[in-house]
Amino acid sequence: MSTDLSTDSFSSAVADSLDGPAWLRERRHAAAEDAAQMAFPSTDSEEWRYSRIGDLDLEQFAMIQARDADAAQTTDEIPLAVSDFIKELGQLGGSVVVYNGRIISTQLSDELLQQGVVFGAVPDDATPKGAAEVLGAVMHEAPDLFGAYNDAFGADPVVLDVPRNLVIDLPLAVVFYVDVADSITFPRLSVRGGENSQFSFIEASLSADVPAVVAPVTEVVVGSAARVSHSALQDVGPQVWQVGTFLAEVGQAATLDAALAAIGGSYARLRMDCRLVGRGASGNLSSAYFGDDHQMLDLRTFQEHQAADTTSKLLFKGAVADHSHSVYTGLIRIKPDARGSNAYQTNRNLKLSDTAWAESVPNLEIENNDVHCSHASTVGPVDEEQRFYVESRGVPSLVAERLIVAGFFDEVLDHFAVPALASAARDRVNKILDSHVGALLTSDSALLADASNESA
Repeated sequence: MSTDLSTDSFSSAVADSLDGPAWLRERRHAAAEDAAQMAFPSTDSEEWRYSRIGDLDLEQFAMIQARDADAAQTTDEIPLAVSDFIKELGQLGGSVVVYNGRIISTQLSDELLQQGVVFGAVPDDATPKGAAEVLGAVMHEAPDLFGAYNDAFGADPVVLDVPRNLVIDLPLAVVFYVDVADSITFPRLSVRGGENSQFSFIEASLSADVPAVVAPVTEVVVGSAARVSHSALQDVGPQVWQVGTFLAEVGQAATLDAALAAIGGSYARLRMDCRLVGRGASGNLSSAYFGDDHQMLDLRTFQEHQAADTTSKLLFKGAVADHSHSVYTGLIRIKPDARGSNAYQTNRNLKLSDTAWAESVPNLEIENNDVHCSHASTVGPVDEEQRFYVESRGVPSLVAERLIVAGFFDEVLDHFAVPALASAARDRVNKILDSHVGALLTSDSALLADASNESA
């Protein structure tokens, strides 16, 4: 892996070539200059420990010029896979489709438009002013090289800005889709919920079965007393490397619910930072992830309590089959001014084969003694007592395992703010389970056939 990325592929000149208002072009240029001084991530650092990042050679991938249709090898027609997925979600208040890094569709109800909701591309004239303020409102400083690259080369950032006191009943959806081989894209979604607002939004990362790198950044500002729900699905193709960042700041007496279903990718990583910056803020993080074949799912979380009387709850549940590998590392950080805080962190993992592997590393960093914190972590096979209970009802062993694993994820999926997205995630989990159980049934049948032949 070459760590010298100060080439023409990732230069400030490339950042300067992207369209947008003057302030955005200046922001990209500065980010590209910063990125040129940053080192490629290494497993020597704790944040990247256990990862496969050393296997990624970015020089094998080319950036797509988002507003150049010829370079993007695409049209404004929404791919069938995306349109089918949007239909799965049911009625929406609005949607944005980003195809190979380029926004090709923006839908928003007239009612929400009249109420001042901003949803879609950053306006060329930088009005309304809020659009410029939302982008970068949380990622003041990139946590790593991929975050800096996103700032520098994110060609078509998506902005969602909801005014204060506005309640939106229907969810808003953003779908990112890639189908260009050997490409690298930098999706960006910047969200702000105004004071006392309430809404939910969906984020989906999808792709065709092509080799590609996707490095998304999602940032969310939850204003005082606001209620914001984020439901995400990561289902990129089996050859895709995804290295993502999710950053949130939650204000006084506000609540963020963030739920993720992670299914796809060759190597798929997400760093989630939830910063509780206002007194009485709450952050609830949950994830269901399922790996099979040789894929690796890598999840890193940071629950940071900066203010007093804040609460965070984390529940991540994963399963690994075949030769897959999962990593979960989490840190609860209680700052000195965060007295009266409550923080909980739970990670449960199922190993469905002897060749699968799961890492689970919870951590605490507490700088105030007037708090309640706990963490729990387990890695193991399907519980034998549960299996026996199901089998005692006449259910075959492999089918019993399938039922138990499916039920294992319900605790997370049942709490998705958008039930339709939970249903879509559950369908994908069931497909993996069907494949896994089918392979085992075939293997068992072959063994039984061999044994019968030997007996004969």
